[in-house]
This record gives sequence, structure tokens and C-alpha cells, in this order.
Amino acid sequence: MQPFLRSTVLRAAGMPQVAGWFRTSQLAGSMVDLFVAGETIDDALVEAARLMRGGMTATLDLLGENVQTEGEARQAVEGYRIALRRLAAAGLEPNISVKLTMLGLDLGDALALETTGVIVEAAHAIGGFVRIDMESSAYTERTLAIAGLLHERFPDNVGTVIQAALRRSPADVEWAIARGMRIRLVKGAYAEPAAVALGSGGAVDEAYVRLMERLLDIGNYPALATHDPALIRAAQGYTARMAISPDRYEFQMLYGVRRQAQRDLVRDGYRMRVYVPYGSQWYPYFTRRIAERPANALFVLRQIFD
Repeated sequence: MQPFLRSTVLRAAGMPQVAGWFRTSQLAGSMVDLFVAGETIDDALVEAARLMRGGMTATLDLLGENVQTEGEARQAVEGYRIALRRLAAAGLEPNISVKLTMLGLDLGDALALETTGVIVEAAHAIGGFVRIDMESSAYTERTLAIAGLLHERFPDNVGTVIQAALRRSPADVEWAIARGMRIRLVKGAYAEPAAVALGSGGAVDEAYVRLMERLLDIGNYPALATHDPALIRAAQGYTARMAISPDRYEFQMLYGVRRQAQRDLVRDGYRMRVYVPYGSQWYPYFTRRIAERPANALFVLRQIFD
């Protein structure tokens, strides 16, 4: 049932009348606030500081994707450079996550490499880190190529994301390990065709565990991004059996999701980083979060049909 709900919500979210409801409804606004820190960098910094007081770190994501002009891409570059500077000035770790389609990937690989390189160079100057997010499978090969080129220049300042759901991911994990690139491992949040992605949730979970263990064994400070209690327990059990110290990896979760679990992991001595999204272009991100959670998906569908 969950894949059906997810695909239904994602299709419905693309309808103009549904988007309008989300952007104007007070009820929808309260839901957005659960998953998005706010529309400004100041909002995001408040949340990053709150997380730090709770023993956690943050990665900030200025929301947006699939820009249509070079000017929009360069505007996003400046937004990310501001975020890095503001984080450092506030005494917070300058750690951000970026999407290449927001930086001009649809307009050409050369532009995306240039714009992302400016951001990574800015991070390098202040000892920061840039995580290049993974988008749908249509962008995987190009994203890894750009991440690889930038990692050659700034090995300590850039990493990327691998989605366990994709059939190609075991080879991509080995590619990253060979280069010493830091990887965030996720299940995958995009609706993908069966030819490129595993179908059932159980198959994705099994793939996640296999890739997780490989990264924990010989990867460079992997980030285990999951809210799934079973996968968290699997990571805890494996690291305990293999005597892998908690300072060799970190857990990551999304802002607003399983907050008590985040606190519990910190209490138990694990590292926790929270993905903090902000900005005015929140709609695509928010609808993916809703689609991932069956209870929220059912609620939204009821509101839409009402």
C-alpha cells in the first residue's frame, strides 16, 4: 500500500489546484512548518543553533531545484556562499547540502561544475563541507561525475549521496570507496522505474544494510541517513560486533522527523546530523516528505478529495 500512496501523493502534488491549496491553506502551513525550518537563512541558523545545544550538528539545504536560467543558478551560488559564511560566523559547523539542478545542471554539466566548484572552494576556505545531494536516477551518472571532479580538487570538502534503491548503487559505493569520498547513504526518495530501482521495501532495506556494512568497513566517515528503527538497530549491532567506534561515522535524519529518536541516539553516544531545509522553494521537497509517510499521505489525500 505504501508505494501506491507515495506515487498517488506525488502525482496529486503536481496538480496546480493541489499546489495552490498547500501554499494558501493555514492547515497545510502548519504541516510545512514541521518539515521546513523557514524561508530565510536566519530561520535556518536558529534551528542549527538549537540542534547544537542538543549535541547535534546540522547540514543546511537552501531549497530549490531545476532552475531555468543561468542567472537563477548563480543566485543560488550566492545563497549557499552566504549560508557558509553565516554558519562560520555563528560558531556553527559550515556544512551544507546542494542540488545540482539548482546550480544549473539542466543547462549543462559545465555550468553545474563551475557553479558548484565556486561553492566548494568557498567551503574549503573556511574548513567547511559540501554534500552534493542525489536527485532522480536521470541525474545519477552526471552527479557522480561532477562530484568526482570536485573531490579530486577538494578531497576534504566535498562528498555526495548514494541511494540504496538503485540497482547501480553497489558499483557506485565501490567507486566512492576507491576515491576516499564521503558518502551519505539513503534509501531513495524518488519514484523510479523498475529497470533502474529495486521494487519492494524489503529489497531496498536489504540493499541498504549491505551497502552500509561495506561503507562502515572501509568507507570514509559514512553518513547513515535513515529514520527506520530496524536499520538503525542493524547499524548499532554491526558496529558493536565489528568494534567500529562511533566517531568513524554518523547518523543523519531530516528536520522534523523522529526528533525523540535523534535525541536518544545522541544520549547513547552516537553522532547525529540533522538535514535542515529552508527557503521559499519548499514545495517539491515538502511533497516528497509527505509521500514518504503513510499517515501523512492519507491525511493529505483526504484533504485534497474533500
